[in-house]
Amino acid sequence: MKKYFLIILTSLFLSGCVLFNTVSYEITMRTETSGSALVIINDICTDATNEEDEMNDVNNVFDYAAKSKEFITDQESEGKKITNRKLFVEGNQLNAMLSFDFDDINKVEGIQFDDPYYYLTLSPEDSVVSTNGQLFEYDNYKRIVWDKSIRVLKFTMFSEDTDKPGVKKMSVYYNKEK
Repeated sequence: MKKYFLIILTSLFLSGCVLFNTVSYEITMRTETSGSALVIINDICTDATNEEDEMNDVNNVFDYAAKSKEFITDQESEGKKITNRKLFVEGNQLNAMLSFDFDDINKVEGIQFDDPYYYLTLSPEDSVVSTNGQLFEYDNYKRIVWDKSIRVLKFTMFSEDTDKPGVKKMSVYYNKEK
């Protein structure tokens, strides 16, 4: 699963030191293969071990992902037309919201459509927190399946424990960068 979510998240967080607790998707289908998606990334942190790497993480989140035209262009090249993006703080957690339109569901984290089902195949290590589809677990993979009658596909994935030692909340930079 992390390989699929890295499509969008790698473009958000280039340095590899940026972590987040969960990522949630709400995908609204307008046709069988096109629609819009809302992505919420919760508790964005860094595990950088030096100031230079930490500042690179800050710049990647606050400048590239949240403000740059380059991010928009990069996402368009992957079949995602960004309609909104923002960073916000809840409590002591920095979160991100990203919404985009797409013409091909396959461009959304590898979700496939095989009439009459949508499905997302994950690695067995991936942790599905919630979904409105059916989750099937096998030895070599997990799969979330939605009947095409479901027009809004939802799922939340756990990524990292952001409360572990060595992890710094990026919310401390929010007001400084705003």
